[in-house]
Amino acid sequence: MDRYAVFGNPVAHSKSPRIHAAFARQTGQALHYEAILAPTDGFAAAIAAFRAAGGRGANVTVPFKLEACALATRLTPRAQLAGAVNTLQFNGAEVLGDNTDGAGIVRDIVHNLGHPCRACRVLLLGAGGAARGALLPLLDSQPAKLVIANRTVSKAHDLCAAFRPHAGEIAFTASAFEELAGQQFDIVINATSASLAAAAPPLPANIYAPGALAYDMMYGGDTAYLVHARAAGAAQLADGLGMLVEQAAESFALWRGVRPETAPVLAALRAGLDA
Repeated sequence: MDRYAVFGNPVAHSKSPRIHAAFARQTGQALHYEAILAPTDGFAAAIAAFRAAGGRGANVTVPFKLEACALATRLTPRAQLAGAVNTLQFNGAEVLGDNTDGAGIVRDIVHNLGHPCRACRVLLLGAGGAARGALLPLLDSQPAKLVIANRTVSKAHDLCAAFRPHAGEIAFTASAFEELAGQQFDIVINATSASLAAAAPPLPANIYAPGALAYDMMYGGDTAYLVHARAAGAAQLADGLGMLVEQAAESFALWRGVRPETAPVLAALRAGLDA
């Protein structure tokens, strides 16, 4: 049976084995998927051992996405731009690295939440790895405007400069949080780690346009950012559980050549999360 795994540290909390087991049952694919705890200083060795034992592919979570990028012998364009890899595929001597996070968030927003990105005004909060991984698919979705806001505005400007060749006619800019005053957005995506500290980015009042979606890449129900967004008038709220399922489906399709239906898997996970 073909073997796949998610590598991380910590990794015991990962929902990926449950997600991929559901995908395999749904599509009739014979595979085994597990969670593997890799030592913080032993990721490459853990991957090598997994490949030697017949592993066909892997997902990669914190803190190994940069190491996975360096380990790949070939990168997809979106992984190359992101500078981080969350999906590995092993083909003989080749190690293909991909980043499915951004595609996952766009698909969740558009297909699961029913909120179009095309011609919308999008605000991306944060300029770290999570934001970088989301940028190319967000730009490809053709918003009218995309602003990257970050506490250290120079990092937002650097990210904007790196991705500007892919922006086309999109109004694509960087901003400090305080410079957002007077602007409104249809989609606001939190790619910061603020929710980990039970905090929310310091957004000015009236940032959410009528009908706006507030989206937190973190999952777990009402994050600190979503609580703040609700109070600030966001019409629609979503955590990152849908992104988790959709990025997994992207990985599964790369490995197996078939894309699973995500809606029933997401519904089952959501029911478990809310129980």
